Amino acid sequence: MKLLKPILTALCMSVLAVACAPGASADPVPGTSISPAPKAPEFQGIDHWINSAPLTMAQLRGKVVLVDFWTYSCINCVHVLPHVKELHQRYKDQGLVVVGVHTPEYGFEKIRGNVEDAVKRFGIEYPVAQDNGYETWEAYNNRYWPALYLIDREGHVVYHHFGEGNYAETEDKVKRLLQSK
Repeated sequence: MKLLKPILTALCMSVLAVACAPGASADPVPGTSISPAPKAPEFQGIDHWINSAPLTMAQLRGKVVLVDFWTYSCINCVHVLPHVKELHQRYKDQGLVVVGVHTPEYGFEKIRGNVEDAVKRFGIEYPVAQDNGYETWEAYNNRYWPALYLIDREGHVVYHHFGEGNYAETEDKVKRLLQSK
């Protein structure tokens, strides 16, 4: 009995180490004919749109969509922005639509003028939805800044990445989705 506890502890630690390894949460399970990838939720409770009239997932059907949850004072979000902007510039004419969903972490990030100033300061040209009430954030069951969700032409979430990095992998996924018709 004395050996059982250390063995179970070691086993649990091994499982936890594998689950927390880099890349362990790379792609959601790809859809099959029996179980498709989940549908992308609609944008909900958006206080204000910047650089665009209000958008819906329904009207974006047929496009590849990259949803970027960010907030302007998050350093990790700031580090990811150049890569998101580059994807937008490189692939917007091929059918990629980037939508930034600004979900504030702090009260001052809810102020419309502050968000508009940040969008201008960072040179963001794609649509930005101001999600002060966390309704779109909750619809995606999101918990992280930054978070990228890639949506195929049929409106399914087929890839996600949380935090910085995986830029080449994300771009590869974008390219493959744009090439598939």
